[in-house]
Amino acid sequence: MFDFITIGSATIDAFVESEAADIVSVSTKKTSTEFMAFPYGAKVEIDSFRTAVGGGGLNAAANLANLGFNTSAIFKIGEDFQGKTIKHKVKLAHVDTSNIIESKTETSGFSIILLSFEGNRTVLAHRGTNGTIKENEINYEAIKNSKWLYIAPLNGNSGAVLDKIAHFAEENNTNVIINPGSSSLKKGLKYFEKILATAEVVVMNKEEASLVTKIDVRPDTKTECYSAEVIHPDIKAMLDKLKSTDAKVVIITDGKNGVYAYDGKKYYRCPEFPAKVVSTLGAGDALSSTFAAALEHTNWNIEKSLMMASVNAASVVSNFGAQEGFLTFEQIEEQLKHTPAFRVEVV
Repeated sequence: MFDFITIGSATIDAFVESEAADIVSVSTKKTSTEFMAFPYGAKVEIDSFRTAVGGGGLNAAANLANLGFNTSAIFKIGEDFQGKTIKHKVKLAHVDTSNIIESKTETSGFSIILLSFEGNRTVLAHRGTNGTIKENEINYEAIKNSKWLYIAPLNGNSGAVLDKIAHFAEENNTNVIINPGSSSLKKGLKYFEKILATAEVVVMNKEEASLVTKIDVRPDTKTECYSAEVIHPDIKAMLDKLKSTDAKVVIITDGKNGVYAYDGKKYYRCPEFPAKVVSTLGAGDALSSTFAAALEHTNWNIEKSLMMASVNAASVVSNFGAQEGFLTFEQIEEQLKHTPAFRVEVV
């Protein structure tokens, strides 16, 4: 029996850093968008290049195993160089490999991550096998015999399995945490209501929450200073709407502004734990999987679990690679001990 089993993507990530990358902002009357730009038609020198394994399902599994839980992972790879590399790295992370799906005809997922001088990134992604997981390829017995099912974003045609695996887990008393991803959320809250109702925990970022709830976060005006409140009223409205699906705990991440949660009784705001940002890739995977792990570790102490999740996510963004900065519970506790001012606000 596993403590956690994850399902999601697994990729080889290639990190490319170049001082030639500029950030260009383009504004219209309604929106402002930033682009990473290189001189068109030029040969661009790169300053560093490195590879690592990644993907939401694999990142979560590696983190959970590092936190001491017996963990397995369901993801799909090809019988190619990338697939063999991914499988080898999974074994090194002490994650069970018996539920990996292998395809003889498809190629494994691959991403090129272009890093900016600001620490943010643009990702060029080839889904490959990550977008072709089918219901009949999944080991449902392994889900049934796990305490938790962690559902990472399922892209492409793989999204079709979300409904079945979530309800199967609920029917077999396996706790569910869902981090759905924007491609699935485009179907709207009406489609997702019954799926989210199966979950103990639902995690999404502010943009995803806005997409699925159809609620926009209003900026401050001359007469209204929403940012002065502990939790922006529109964030609260998003949390309320997501909680109406009957998920036990709903979480919205908001980058530098921290993390918000609601359990139907209390609202929580956890600030961002201080860190020098090197790469934001994998921060969401680390935060959501650490939160679920910490709930198990602390016997459902939401406040403490948010703090632990924030610390681990901060460690990940301080390193290159989505799995390079993982901390153990002992290391997280040590950091919290040395940062007594770091606290969750409860309203």
